[in-house]
This record gives sequence, C-alpha cells and structure tokens, in this order.
Amino acid sequence: MTPALVSAPRSVLPLRHLPVLWAALLVAVLGGCAELPKNVQRPVSTALETTAGTALATQVQERRAAASGRFESGFLLLSGPQAAYGSRLALVEAAQKTLDLQYYAIHADASTERLLRSVVAAARRGVRVRVLLDDFNTSGADAQVMRLAFEPNIEMRMFNPVAGSRDSSLWRMVSALSDFSRVQQRMHNKLFIADNAMGIAGGRNLGDAYFGHDTSGNFVDLDVLAAGPIVKDLSRSFDSYWNNERAYPVQSLITRKELDALRASAASVEEVEETPTESSSPPEAAPSPVTTASASASASASASASASASATATATASTPNATTALDALEAQRSRVWDRKPLNLAAARFVWAPAVVLVDKPAKIPADSAATTEPLAPQPGTPSPRDAVTAVAGQRNALAPAAPVHPVHVASVTPAPKTPTASITASPVGTSTAPTSGTPQAPSAAELEYLESQEDTVVDGLLQLMDQARRDLLIVSPYFVPGPEITAAFAAARARNVRVRVLTNSLASNDAPIAHVGYARHRKTLLAMGVELYEMHSEATGVRKALSATGSGSSGGSDGIGATGSTGSSRAMLHSKLVIMDHRLLAVGSMNLDMRSQKQNTEIALLIRSMDLSRRAGASIELALRDAAWHVELDARGGLVWRAPQGSNLQDATSEPGASVPLQLLLLLLGPLAPDHLL
Repeated sequence: MTPALVSAPRSVLPLRHLPVLWAALLVAVLGGCAELPKNVQRPVSTALETTAGTALATQVQERRAAASGRFESGFLLLSGPQAAYGSRLALVEAAQKTLDLQYYAIHADASTERLLRSVVAAARRGVRVRVLLDDFNTSGADAQVMRLAFEPNIEMRMFNPVAGSRDSSLWRMVSALSDFSRVQQRMHNKLFIADNAMGIAGGRNLGDAYFGHDTSGNFVDLDVLAAGPIVKDLSRSFDSYWNNERAYPVQSLITRKELDALRASAASVEEVEETPTESSSPPEAAPSPVTTASASASASASASASASASATATATASTPNATTALDALEAQRSRVWDRKPLNLAAARFVWAPAVVLVDKPAKIPADSAATTEPLAPQPGTPSPRDAVTAVAGQRNALAPAAPVHPVHVASVTPAPKTPTASITASPVGTSTAPTSGTPQAPSAAELEYLESQEDTVVDGLLQLMDQARRDLLIVSPYFVPGPEITAAFAAARARNVRVRVLTNSLASNDAPIAHVGYARHRKTLLAMGVELYEMHSEATGVRKALSATGSGSSGGSDGIGATGSTGSSRAMLHSKLVIMDHRLLAVGSMNLDMRSQKQNTEIALLIRSMDLSRRAGASIELALRDAAWHVELDARGGLVWRAPQGSNLQDATSEPGASVPLQLLLLLLGPLAPDHLL
C-alpha cells in the first residue's frame, strides 16, 4: 500500500505489528510515557465578522443574482478529482483575508505539495491562514506538514495530540498505547474555507489518493462547495474547535529543529541529496521527483510531499524497472501541476435552504494532565463564546416543503459553565474527588463532555431517517451498523421505506478491519429487506461512479477514471452521504458506523433540494448498477454477490476479489472485534 493509504488506518493497532507493539509497550512501561505539554497558550481568533468587500463575497452575490436564487446560500457538488482539487486551488487564489483548513489527515505527496505551496503564497500576500489538523497522521514523512506553523502569517494547531515519537506510524502507535481509549477518538471533520464566504465540506482529506493521482489506489469521493451565509455556520464550527483546549499549537509539540532532524534522518536512510527550490509555481518541464523531493525552507510546506516522493524514488531506483517507476512519478507530478483552478465565476450553484450538523469538540475528552491558558483576543475581536452560536436554530429553514421537522441539528454552542448539582456522573477519563457525605458538582469540563454525548451528527441523521416515508439512499464506505442504526433501518422497513446502502467490498476497502463489523450484520439487514451493494475495486469499472452531471454539479468528465486519475489503480469508496425521499441531501465527513456515532467528531451539510438530491441520487443509481456487487440471500440463507452490469464478472458466493488472507482475517476477527472500535 502507498504511504497515503497506510498513514490513515481505521484501526489504530494493525494486527501484523502486534509482536513489535507488545515489546515496545514493555519498553514504554519500564521507561515511562511521554506527556503532553502544560500551560499551553492559545491566542483566541475567530472568522471574519463580515465578508463585505471581499471578491468571493461579491462573486456570491453576483452568482445568486444571475440565477435569481430564492435562497441566500448556494451549493455545488464536487464529484470528480478535477473539481475537488480545482475548487480548492480557486479558493486559495481568490482569498484576500482568511483561509481556514480543518482536516483529519494531510498526506505527504505531490497533490499536497502544490496545494500547500499555494497556501504559503497566499499567506505571503497577507492572507491570515489557520490550519487545524488531527494529530494522529503526523508521523514519518507526514510530520513535515507541520512546517506550515513556522511560516509567517500561518498558524497551525493539532487537535487531540498524541504524545511521543513521530519517527514512523508504527512508533506513533506504540506511543498511543498508554492512552488507547482516548487515542481512538479523532477529529474527523473536513473543511476548507476562504474569506468566510465560500467553503468546502465533505469526505476528502488532502492527498494524492483523494484527487485521483495515486498509482496504487484512489478514493471515490464527494464534496460540496458552499457559498453565502451557510459558510458562516461552517466557520463558527471551525472557531469552536480552533479555540478549544484540545487544540495545541504546533510550536508546543515540536520545534523546527526537531522537524529538521526528522527530515535529515529520513534523508540519510534514503541516501538522497536534494537541491531546494524557491519556485511556488510549476517548472517549465515536469521535474524529477528526485530533484524536487525536498522543499525550500521558504516554502517549507512542500517538504511533506518531498519526503514521500524521494522515498518512493529511492525504493525504485535499485530495481530493474527503476526508469519506468521514476517516469511514472514524474508523470504523476506533471498531472498535478496541470490541474487548473475551478472557474468560480461560472459555477452553477443550486440555491437552497440548509443547516450545518456538527459534533461538539467535547465529544473527545480533554487531556486531564495539561492545563490551558487561552489568551484574550485583541480589543474589538469577538470572543469565542460570542462567535460560536447555535446552528440548531436554523432547522426551521428546512420546514417549508419538507416534512422533516423537528430534526435535531448538533449544535456548536458551548456547554454551560454553571455547575449543576443534579449531574454527578463523571465521563470516562476524568475524576471527581469525593467529599464526605456531599456529592461533588461536576466541573465545567465534565459538564461540557456530558452535554456533548447527548446528540451527535449520526444521531441527528438517525432522527432524520425516522421521518423518511419513501426512500433512503445511503453511501457509507465504512459501514458498521450498531444497535441504533439497525433499529432505525428496521423501523424504516416497517413503514415500507426502501433502504439501500452502498459500501465498500472487502477487496475495495482500504481498512479491511472495518469490514468485519459490517460483515457480521449483513444477513440481518438483508433479512429485514435492506438492499446492500458493495463497490468492486477495479477503477476501470467505476469511472462514472458518483460523478453527478448538469446544473448544481461539477461532475461529468471529472469523474474518477475519466480525467486525471490513474485508470489502472484500485478504486476505494470514500463518499459519505444520505438522500431521503429524493429531497433531502446530507454530505459530510461521517460514516454510518459506531465510530462516527460515538467516538470521532464529524460535520455535515444538510440541504433541502430536490435538484441536488436528484442529481446525487442519479449518480449513485449508476454506481449501484455498473460499479457494485449486489449482495443477496440465496434460497438456503447464504450470501451471493451479483456481478455489476457490463463488468464481465461472474456472480460469487464468497467475498469477491478478496485474497484468502483477507477472508481469513474476516473469519477470525468477526466474533471478537467490538463494533465501536472498527
């Protein structure tokens, strides 16, 4: 597997590493465990109070006027790699005041190199840049992404950091063993916001595999470009995470000198000497990955891409096919630089009512050992308590033509800080010291945590599903239905609602351990009448999958396997969306699984639009027909996989396309692995 796929595992502790991990655990126990820093200062900052006067805000007004939009917020489906990458490039180039990026993972590869060089260039022209990144995938080459924090006009914070070594993913996991429960809970949100006027939400992380450029496997994904007032709600969510005690400035976790040491160590292993470049634009000819493997100090963000490219180049240089491999890497980088920014002025937005569903940061318990010292904002700057307001109040906007009221929308409103005597339980990972005969009121942090557990993004979607009357169409790459999800499906089927689910097959799943939690529920779901489809892994057969076309979409020729992606590579489903009754569309970072429901933080856009729902639904229907196995029960109660139309594949009675070791893994772990850890 490529670094981009290995560095973002679903399971924190891969089984193949268990012997090493147990040995390392013994060393860690004997030698002590690393701790997170204390007395961390977090200067408070918030999104733009007004977007008036920015080019993007003006463009939104012009696009709405041209379309005679009834509603103030507009939406564009970004269904293909070109649109997904080009829209981000366009936002960076158009930004005049602020850029806010929030991601679970930013990988070290060519796609990120170009994108982050553009971000650095924006910062140098005066744009304030804030980057919030979950800390789990910041080891090895990917650790160099943190160099962004040392660029002028760029702030970078790591959410829920993992103490310990960043030398490799393996040692990162070892460091996490001392706090296994907390490290399992990750910030999974994905946002890309410019000038608080336009923003992108969806399932993509940043990396080659998410933009059709990985030579081994690419994700089929879907984003939404949002414009208008709804972006302010996305920004409020970002601010609530950015100013939270769980977000640590990079400088409190690692120094530039330590990053240099990590890079030097990697370079010594690779035995590759690089020449820095100052260019923030593509060279006249596609450069060799060897000569561009390290980024310049002044554009240090691209160092993350360098390490990956040089490692791959070195690995292939000693093989008979070295020239071919290097040529492929050179061609890959050339394709990245050939990508053009999306023409925002020609974007065909669909104007519709919408709300933001977002989990509270406190869904992840705070580190009890570290004290925090947030700094007061500058005079005239709103405090985070003022800036972070409830999104839930906007739920009524969905009521006029859609019988979905009331729909719970996870709020980003901070928890109340007044102790309540009636609440006495303590969340996991915290403690309340008892006093003789007098129950202790919970702390503010405990109250925040307890409130955060009441409702989540997935819970909100389940409440929404309770109101479905005709059809539920669900795309979830990691699908692990716990008791509540299964009950929601059963209730829908009892109302004669058609329920269809598209997920990964074992062969197309980049996290096969997650497939275990799905496989054990297949027969139960099929018996209640749920229709199951599993995406097959051949990219050539899914070039049209989830590539919506026409107004309100940037799909068509941008679909995976059409332009810009590697046609011979493996395809892996990564889109996360729910369509209800052909009129309500939810797109976001969430999977329909217990990890998204109970552990990770998530965000989604819930849009009421028959137009967008129809177009997204049409693309899914195409994927179900042409790119997915239809799983059924045979006459004896066994499973059978019906081959996709026109695929020249045969029906199967066991996991199609999966290797014997993978099938054995499924068989052995099926009875053992708990759903909430998958």
